[in-house]
Amino acid sequence: MKKLSARRRHPLAAVVVLLLALAATGGLYAAFAPAGKAQADDTSQSLTIKEGKKLYEVGCASCHGTGGQGSSDGPSLVGVGAAAVDFQVGTGRMPASTSQMAQLPRKKVSYTQTEIDQLAAYVASLGAGPNVPTKDQYGPAGADIAKGGELFRTNCAQCHNFTGKGGALTKGKYAPSLEGVAPKHIYEAMQTGPQNMPSFPDTTMSEKNKKDIIAYLNAVDGDETENPGGLELGGVGPVSEGLFGWIFGLGGLIAVAVWVAARTAKAKKS
Repeated sequence: MKKLSARRRHPLAAVVVLLLALAATGGLYAAFAPAGKAQADDTSQSLTIKEGKKLYEVGCASCHGTGGQGSSDGPSLVGVGAAAVDFQVGTGRMPASTSQMAQLPRKKVSYTQTEIDQLAAYVASLGAGPNVPTKDQYGPAGADIAKGGELFRTNCAQCHNFTGKGGALTKGKYAPSLEGVAPKHIYEAMQTGPQNMPSFPDTTMSEKNKKDIIAYLNAVDGDETENPGGLELGGVGPVSEGLFGWIFGLGGLIAVAVWVAARTAKAKKS
């Protein structure tokens, strides 16, 4: 007993006990931790990237380079992130049908969503970039439509028109219509800034603000929205409205002036 008490009072006794406790804890964690699920997830992600690389080599490498480094026919994809791939391929803009166009239009999608996910995973593995947003990020729950309209008119209406109808830019470029565009793709466009559009990362425009803008666009999308002002003239802005006013407003004034002049001349003759 005296020897045991002496060992307990030894200055290294506490250190030895701590090391034994840490070793026991580590052994128990290794034995009972859900390592199988983590390994399965890693294996699944590796297979997704592998399949995405195969798709990339067939459909994308000729323009963007074998390692995504870019070429004279296509920009580098290193660091663009999965969101850029999901937007470009998910809206049919990629693969591009021709490189001679001023701007790539939205067209029929060439890949399934599973293949798009695989391509996005491979490109994301080349360098960190924006991830594909979740439904919680772009869904309508908790969104402020009025705030979204204010943000849209401040940041987007100069190009896309105040109701998202789109508009012309310079040198054959244009801001596309946002009618019928999936909320996920609108969010991705704000995140990545495709083609002529500036990007709005979370440091510039918060996730909540993006959600508000998407909610506003959903509210004004299509023909179901009742316009309190009456005939909206297509909702494409001041050009059509000014033309309408010029032709019918000024034309009506001229017609009235001619009618008054004719009546005055007839009254003088009589």
